[in-house]
Amino acid sequence: MFTYRKIEPADNKALAKIIRRNLEFYHLDIPNTVYFDPELDRLSDFYTADPQKRVYFTALDESGEIIGGVGVAEFEGLENCAELQKLYLVSTERGKGYGKALEQLAESWARSAGYKKLYLETHTNLDTAIKLYERMGFEQIEKPASVVHSSMNRFFIMDL
Repeated sequence: MFTYRKIEPADNKALAKIIRRNLEFYHLDIPNTVYFDPELDRLSDFYTADPQKRVYFTALDESGEIIGGVGVAEFEGLENCAELQKLYLVSTERGKGYGKALEQLAESWARSAGYKKLYLETHTNLDTAIKLYERMGFEQIEKPASVVHSSMNRFFIMDL
């Protein structure tokens, strides 16, 4: 299993590398994805700036090495809605149920922060993730007008 903690500045480099490697693997190292976001190299700045509205959990293996993480932040496109963000794991840790555990952690935090809905955007290339989201109770919706990463092509929401 893994442990987790809230993101720290020292996590930025490792998390950016994990996220970019995943996007490269799934052929999503393209414009208008998080791959090119300058903030990706400073995730802790964003997630710690307003801890009442956002959080990022860094996942660690038994030795304390960073193996991935998940974020939650306010989603301006819908009322009382948070967005599940940047749920990624290193390739060696996929398929062990960690993605589900991280999604549940994010969902629980969003609920405790007072959000009523949880939104996410993804891409058809991430078919395993899409299956997880559907099993977790997310329902597909039309693309919200406020989408920032315009290369994403699948959009989901769930009631909390």
